Amino acid sequence: MTQYRRTELGDFNSVVCFKAVITGVEDTLGPDGAAVVFTRAGKVRGHNLVKELGVAGSKLPVEELAGVLDQAVGKDGTALCGVKRSYREGENIVVEVVDTVCAAGEEMGGDRLATFTLGAIWGAVEGIMGETYLGEHTESMLKGAPVEKFVFSPF
Repeated sequence: MTQYRRTELGDFNSVVCFKAVITGVEDTLGPDGAAVVFTRAGKVRGHNLVKELGVAGSKLPVEELAGVLDQAVGKDGTALCGVKRSYREGENIVVEVVDTVCAAGEEMGGDRLATFTLGAIWGAVEGIMGETYLGEHTESMLKGAPVEKFVFSPF
């Protein structure tokens, strides 16, 4: 079956429209319910992304994750976020990102977490490594951190 393609506008839409979806779902489900929905949607996107990239189950070295993911979701990809660094911290995998679509337009000092972005990176890490992790957003640029820090602990 052939997929419909937007012939005039292409594949991308504005951050403003995406943020309207976020706030609308939050208004309907509350912040906690919306966080569950967006994190799960992100995980599905991440799992599908690594299949599309042909790296599902490849168990790439953790230090190479950032480059592969940034190419797909960074400035030269879908512009979800810039993936700056990936590394091990003990048994955990840490991925540092910037410019998340989730934080765009938010007030500095705000409590917004990058739920969809976290989920997308989480799903990608799980898909590449072939393992299950517990993901957590531990540092936020809105709170003054230099990056958004996502920590994935073996589950």
